[in-house]
Amino acid sequence: MTHFVEHYGLVFLFAIVCLESAGLWLPGETALIAAGVYAAEGRLSIVAVIVVAAAAAIIGDNIGYWLGREGGRRLLYRYERAARFADRVLPPAERFFERHGGKAVFFARFFGGLRVTGAWMAGITRLSWWRFLVWNAAGGVVWAVGVGLIAYYAGRAAAEAIARYGVYGGVLVGVAIVLAVGALHVRRRRAAVYET
Repeated sequence: MTHFVEHYGLVFLFAIVCLESAGLWLPGETALIAAGVYAAEGRLSIVAVIVVAAAAAIIGDNIGYWLGREGGRRLLYRYERAARFADRVLPPAERFFERHGGKAVFFARFFGGLRVTGAWMAGITRLSWWRFLVWNAAGGVVWAVGVGLIAYYAGRAAAEAIARYGVYGGVLVGVAIVLAVGALHVRRRRAAVYET
């Protein structure tokens, strides 16, 4: 397995992230996390993981954008029921992308469902390609660096805990990370409730 990861891991990372960004429901972020953990174990280079993930995200989103731009409307207006839906939904979507398109493209990279559909919507609503490209590249780079480094350092911490304290130490580090993230989530929700 180690040989396979070392020789083909980056190829699979590129393929999964690129296809997810182009519009297929694949686990691109999970692949990036796994690659970051493998990098922490010394099986891959974290720099290569980040560069490959960012490039795949940018290229895949551009494929999705052009598919949406060239074929999205034709597909929507091919069927009567979809055409009625498009007539109702596209005008507000176009206004939204005109006003907030760049930010929407950037932040879509960080949410699973939007990561798959964001580029298509930007293309269907005819967001300017240059504007799309700039925000898409920024989102892809920030996402790859952020998720890649978090996975790398969390994987390294777990590996060191396992080496020092055994498997139970690694499990405890993982549980501690999950509890910390959960506590932050609960704290934010409570703060939001008190503000309203």
